[in-house]
Amino acid sequence: MAVPRILIVGGGYVGMYTALRLQHRLRRGEARITVADLDSYMTYQPFLPEAAAGSIEPRHVVVPLRRVLPSCRILSGRITSVRLADRKAEFTPHEGPDLTIDYDYVVLAPGSISRLLPIPGLAEHGIGFKNVEEAIHLRNHVLGQLEVAASTPDEQVRRRALTFVFVGGGYAGVEALAELEDMARDACRFFRGLRREDMRWILVEATDRILPEVGPDMGRWTAEQLRARGIDIRTGTLLKSAERSHIVLDDGDEFDADTLVWTAGVKPNPLVTAGDLPLDERGRIKADAFLRVRGSSFAFAAGDSAAVPDLTRPGQMCAPNAQHAVRQARQLADNLVAAIRGERQRPYRHKYAGSVASLGLYKGVAQIYGRELRGFPAWFMHRTYHLTRMPTFNKKTRILMDWTLGLLFPREIVSLGAIQHPREEFTMAAKSR
Repeated sequence: MAVPRILIVGGGYVGMYTALRLQHRLRRGEARITVADLDSYMTYQPFLPEAAAGSIEPRHVVVPLRRVLPSCRILSGRITSVRLADRKAEFTPHEGPDLTIDYDYVVLAPGSISRLLPIPGLAEHGIGFKNVEEAIHLRNHVLGQLEVAASTPDEQVRRRALTFVFVGGGYAGVEALAELEDMARDACRFFRGLRREDMRWILVEATDRILPEVGPDMGRWTAEQLRARGIDIRTGTLLKSAERSHIVLDDGDEFDADTLVWTAGVKPNPLVTAGDLPLDERGRIKADAFLRVRGSSFAFAAGDSAAVPDLTRPGQMCAPNAQHAVRQARQLADNLVAAIRGERQRPYRHKYAGSVASLGLYKGVAQIYGRELRGFPAWFMHRTYHLTRMPTFNKKTRILMDWTLGLLFPREIVSLGAIQHPREEFTMAAKSR
């Protein structure tokens, strides 16, 4: 009998944790596992704001798939389509010809991408906050803007450089803004001629409140805390245009800003539309409570791109967050093993435990099982919880060392913006021959 071939599409939370559990549960030679993703590492996204603020080394928030999945075949590239009818997937590597991958079982976990709106100038001047590359860029960019402002007497240039706009008042937007503002506020003391009051930080949110995940009371408290730090919170406001870095809001305000961060929602990876996967009205893969793709016994789906019924809230779907993704991956792997062995599968059921968010050093907000925490206790819980969830003892130790060193020494204020264009100086030297 042929050994079953398992294809895992995506190396994020669901993909990596599913593969890890399959490695643990499957007997030697019981199945062959292939993991295909554009990157050969998993990014622990809850730590991206701290990586952007310099509290954690960016390399420490990513987990190399080849190291933690030695029993799996890792393919770096893009799965361009998945067909259930003939159990085939098309794969485009970074270099070389396309491949057709045959599988017996498939796990669909491609994740999500930023949900952009047709706003003039957004695609040209905005940046997201979903991966470590964007976090590194934002850190370098913000520090670079301080360098620009401290090196010119032109007031218009200074105002433009020191205006930072974040669109989206969910976790990603609030944590990114709060951590970067905290970093920039601390860095200002090293830039002669710059004051903290010279910076303008603006959070634009279309709804009437921020951080809906922690409830209305904690959302209002968070807004009050951010406003006390001089951050301009604009709820019930939309971004109308960002052409030529000129920001236009629907409340009538207009100004120039060299920094525009877009965190206003996500949508399923476009891969889900390339093939014959059943999709719901929001473009997510239809899955049942056993994490199987609707109408299939060999295809499984979980994470941001899957519509998984929430059995603790009848009629609703599981929220697209890391808490569900990690737990779905565990149950998915168990059900896949059961499918291979002809055993009984179990439905996914998990009651949402709550949320924690960091608002900069020693500041945070949390709602855990209905209990609200704020300030230092919430910040400490945020760090403790996510440290325990970070994969591998190696990464846990490195992050803990970063935090320990941060207690003893100030954060670095060096902008390595040149890494965006590493050949620029070499090219200039070649031209000057």
